[in-house]
Amino acid sequence: MPSLAYTSRRQRESRREASDRDLLRAVQRDDEAAFDELIERKTAPLMQVALRIIGDREEARDIVQVAFLRVWENRHRFEDRWSPNTWLYRITTNLAIDHLRSRRSRERRAEPVQWHLRRVADSQLRADIGALQRSEVAAIFRRLTSCLSERQHLVFVLRGVQGLDSRQVAEILGCRTSTVRNHLFAARKKLRRELLRRYPEYARGFEGGEAEGEA
Repeated sequence: MPSLAYTSRRQRESRREASDRDLLRAVQRDDEAAFDELIERKTAPLMQVALRIIGDREEARDIVQVAFLRVWENRHRFEDRWSPNTWLYRITTNLAIDHLRSRRSRERRAEPVQWHLRRVADSQLRADIGALQRSEVAAIFRRLTSCLSERQHLVFVLRGVQGLDSRQVAEILGCRTSTVRNHLFAARKKLRRELLRRYPEYARGFEGGEAEGEA
């Protein structure tokens, strides 16, 4: 008779080898260990997409924690015909959008103070641009994406940064693949224009971005 330790080890190995779909099926059977494995497996990619949308690591971490809570609460609603990744990204993206809208509403109420702080930050950024570090480059990216519409921003993050194909992005956002391609083209065009205008020294790596093919 196998020992409990051996059985437990085999179960852990089985969960690690399971597909995302198999894990979600187990979660639907209230398997908390499978849910823990799903969290461990998906936290990093969901953190990345939330961070790209929100722009703040602590807030993005909160978004992902809430997303997993929603996954558990709605585990019985997952349908086998859905892509697990699409379902998880949709939950996380919707939470991030809601959070961003709420934050913008709060910022509008504090607009005079924010305007002054932004002017100070912009001045400092121009003065120190020759010595930018990675975190400052990320700040520039957030500034540039502020020129995009909400949908353009989401498409750029999911398609251009996360590398999802147009079909997956369309499923997440509930639109057609042609709409995804149009938003991506418009987003790249706007970003390149803003990059050339505000930070021309960083524009070289963006050449040709508008002409990339679509999956």
